[in-house]
Amino acid sequence: GGREANQVSDDYRYQDGNYEGYAPNDSYYRGGDEPEEDAQSDVTEGHDEDDEVYEGEYQGIPHPDDIKEKQKQRAPAVADEYRDRADLMAERMEDEEQLAHQYENIIEECGHGRFQWTLFFVLGLALMADGVEVFVVGFVLPSAEKDMCLSSSNKGMLGLIVYLGMMVGAVMLGGLADKLGRKKCLIISLAINAAFAFLSSFVQGYGFFLFCRLISGLGIGGSLPIVFAYFSEFLSREKRGEHLSWLCMFWMIGGIFASAMAWSIIPHYGWGFSMGTKYHFHSWRVFVLVCSLPCIASLVALKFMPESPRFLLEIGKHDEAWMILKQVHDTNMRAKGEPERVFTVSYIKTPKQVDEFIEIQSSTGTWYQRWLVRITTIFKQVWDNVLYCLTAQYRMNTLMLAVVWFTMALSYYGLIVWFPDMIRYLQEEAYESRVKIFDEEEVSHFTFNFTLENQIHRNGEYRNDKFIGMKFKEVRFEDSLFEECYFEDVTSSETFFENCTIISTVFYNTDLYEHKFINCRLINSTFLKEKEGCHLDFEEDNDFLIYLVSFLGSLSVLPGNIISALLMDKIGRIKMIGGSMLISAVCCFFLFFGNSESAMIGWQCLFCGASIAAWNALDVITVELYPTDKRATAFGILNGLCKFGAILGNSIFASFVGITKVVPILLASSALVGGGLLALRLPETREQVLM
Repeated sequence: GGREANQVSDDYRYQDGNYEGYAPNDSYYRGGDEPEEDAQSDVTEGHDEDDEVYEGEYQGIPHPDDIKEKQKQRAPAVADEYRDRADLMAERMEDEEQLAHQYENIIEECGHGRFQWTLFFVLGLALMADGVEVFVVGFVLPSAEKDMCLSSSNKGMLGLIVYLGMMVGAVMLGGLADKLGRKKCLIISLAINAAFAFLSSFVQGYGFFLFCRLISGLGIGGSLPIVFAYFSEFLSREKRGEHLSWLCMFWMIGGIFASAMAWSIIPHYGWGFSMGTKYHFHSWRVFVLVCSLPCIASLVALKFMPESPRFLLEIGKHDEAWMILKQVHDTNMRAKGEPERVFTVSYIKTPKQVDEFIEIQSSTGTWYQRWLVRITTIFKQVWDNVLYCLTAQYRMNTLMLAVVWFTMALSYYGLIVWFPDMIRYLQEEAYESRVKIFDEEEVSHFTFNFTLENQIHRNGEYRNDKFIGMKFKEVRFEDSLFEECYFEDVTSSETFFENCTIISTVFYNTDLYEHKFINCRLINSTFLKEKEGCHLDFEEDNDFLIYLVSFLGSLSVLPGNIISALLMDKIGRIKMIGGSMLISAVCCFFLFFGNSESAMIGWQCLFCGASIAAWNALDVITVELYPTDKRATAFGILNGLCKFGAILGNSIFASFVGITKVVPILLASSALVGGGLLALRLPETREQVLM
């Protein structure tokens, strides 16, 4: 018996130097090679004779009853390469079934306390960064379009590029999280987003700014599926639905943070600096910089969090997983005032490892060949996971979830862009209704040095007039004559000269460029020292109402978040998705009666508040329907499809602004009804353990 115990001890010593001096399978402490007869471990109490915690209990030492089982496992391991892959997969699935139930019991023993709440806030900051990213471009666009001289097509691309990055990032980094680990991939995602969001606030050119926002979106898009997979693996079955729903509140907090910061920073055009005439750091760039803070804070805090023990068990790292679970247990017990309570788990089932990654030796090939093999191998493993989500076992669930995610995204993201656009359109209509029209005016030897706004001048004659240090906003001169006039230091916005005759006139230091003269005759006129670049007028161009609309829209989801969190585990995920989507569809029909700014704001708040419960339930059920080694991959695929639906919704709904309300409303409501009815056919998962 002594020889057998020593042999097992030698096996552990050769596998990991941390076990030097311990016999892992007999619960005895060994100071040397020979056992001490009176050194019996006090396993049940967790204390030795000196009233100190038994050290072996902190080292992941298996229970004595597992000695024979472990020896049996070693014997056939040598012959695994000769066994049929189907047999190995069947054995792994059986192991996973046992692990799922055992892990559920372990998490219940660890309790829900300080550790989960700490992780909740750390991951909440990462989710908050995602919410911020969705709003950033919309808030900076009115300023950035003038700062970078953006055309309409450029503005549209800037609005969609973030969603494109999120779509790619969700699929790519979500798949990697199932192979490299939750914590590692989340750190990579947040680091990419923080670095390129920070950089985008300083770049001046449109192309480089577009690239930075694309890569930033890629990073933050990858964080979303990882956050939910990561947090769910520290929650018990009874707590999972509720606390994942509480976590979703940080997306709302991100929207509120972005709205409040935009409202507070962007209108203050003095909050910036210039370096010469080429480099300008305006207040909207300060806003972009501030919006990267939640991501940076989450990135720093995440360094102190452990990897998911459920993921570690899936890849066979038993001892690391055991140590983390004990850390969770001890942290929660100390917070509850029960530090003496002992973590009773000594051995956790690990699934059969079928696809082992074999490290390439440094002597094999060149460094880039070794990295190429590693990357190719990981890519193949991720692709296999993607295909696994479409196998017979998961195909129907994946396809139904894909339709629900897509219809939800198409209607939701389409409408949250359509609402501000419609409000802006109503404002423009009201603005145009107040236009002042001047016909056949004759002005000579007069100096204009004030602002002209929202005016139309027709068939006028201006002789020997001076326009000095003034601003034109929404001004049109039609069929007018300018003779021997002088324009100096003039800035303009939406100002045009149409069918005008301009004779012997000098334009000095103005932004009246060639495209602002439509079908005009320029005779002996001179343009000297034209203004370079585009010029901002923050006080005029930034509409406070748009910030208020986004703020209220984000705040309106608070009641829906609270209700969904409290009822998620009571009425179930399926009823929550179906009911929320159908109620949201009904809200869409009331948009036909929104003919004023206040009405549109009210219906937007109602729609956002009704639809948030469906989003929360979708996040929860997606996490629960897939096994641990496929969870982040499946979530990434579905979230990537969601971002594709957002791109489509933004493009379609924006194109009907000012034309008709019928198409956007019918499209959104039809998509919600179809997705809601299909969601009712999904399997309920609230009583299910995490596989």
